[in-house]
Amino acid sequence: MSVDWNWGIFLQQAPFGNTTYLGWLWSGFQVTVAVSACAWIIALVVGSIFGIMRTLPGNLLPALGRGYVELFRNIPLIVQFFIWYLVVPELLPQAVGTWFKSELDPNIQFFICSVVCLGLFTAARVCEQVRAAVESLPAGQKNAGLALGLTLPQTYRYVLLPNAWRMIVPPMTSEILNLVKNSAIASTIGLVDMAAQAGKLLDYSSHAWESFTAITLAYIAINAVIMLLMSLVERRVRLPGSVGEK
Repeated sequence: MSVDWNWGIFLQQAPFGNTTYLGWLWSGFQVTVAVSACAWIIALVVGSIFGIMRTLPGNLLPALGRGYVELFRNIPLIVQFFIWYLVVPELLPQAVGTWFKSELDPNIQFFICSVVCLGLFTAARVCEQVRAAVESLPAGQKNAGLALGLTLPQTYRYVLLPNAWRMIVPPMTSEILNLVKNSAIASTIGLVDMAAQAGKLLDYSSHAWESFTAITLAYIAINAVIMLLMSLVERRVRLPGSVGEK
């Protein structure tokens, strides 16, 4: 099959926006990176909290953590996007909901909903990683911390979590990569990210091969940088004598 490639299309003036088609893609690239970074902060914080809750003694807190995981993992991500954008604002207090829907810039609405949705969805996965890491540690570590006079929160803070977080750097890398790829679904609610910009470029220029080849390479570049940075983090925090240590 013959394809008439025309990479010069990216330097042509876009129909609106006072920029080129390449400017459209660059704008989408920035949105994708910003959404992914903000969502990962939420995912790491919320996921760590619920992951710790799932390993605590008692029934209530572990049950809350388990309920959170089951809720967010069993609803399709695209459905969650529409729930956050269309349903949640209606459940807010009237003044807040009216402000969000009527006064806030639509692009900011899309951004906030996308960040919260992606962050909380990914947090359910992070939660399980943290739980598994804490539970895989020898019971003697927790007992030793308590025997030394540390409280349970102090034992988690100074003994368990530093070791657990070191163990989950590799799976956390996979979660970050998945989050970046999942961010493309945000275009379904109106977020103008790379996927949406590529669609616009296709609509106005009819150059499908160039549009989607460009964003494919952009996603690969983002994830390559993430893998490089996380490999550096893994080597930096690895404990001497641990599995895989060189």
